[in-house]
Amino acid sequence: MPTLITGWALLGGALLLAVVAVNVVSVLGAIFDAPFPGDFELTEMGVANAAFAFLPYCQLTRSNVTADIFTQNAGPRMVAFLRLLSSIVALLFGLLLLWRMYAGMLDQKQYNYETSILQVPIWMAFVPVLISLALLAVAAAITLAQDLRDLSRKG
Repeated sequence: MPTLITGWALLGGALLLAVVAVNVVSVLGAIFDAPFPGDFELTEMGVANAAFAFLPYCQLTRSNVTADIFTQNAGPRMVAFLRLLSSIVALLFGLLLLWRMYAGMLDQKQYNYETSILQVPIWMAFVPVLISLALLAVAAAITLAQDLRDLSRKG
């Protein structure tokens, strides 16, 4: 599963590079009077999907923002407990977002919302986000198991 999560983050990075390419083509097109229709729509969907693709990897590698200044004088058991707590929060947060984003996708699909220029069904942009959130929950479960083992060793 860690390999899948890493691969998903790399796909997110490739998507972000594609968004940059779209924007370069759009700017060059504006200079040469050859507009790129839908560049804003593609940028919006691409950046959102890329950002969500990075979340599971950040959780798995513990690369999220932390406030180490508060734990620098804490003992190993307290640090292990706080890491466990953060994994629980990440798991609950991932599951909550997965549930609500799924409901949002169903609403978008039911009402047939589309982007205004390219006429792309908006619900389709939710699918990679849902995959990212499911992987976030898996990554949080993995770190939670690691934290439980660490806490039991420190106690």
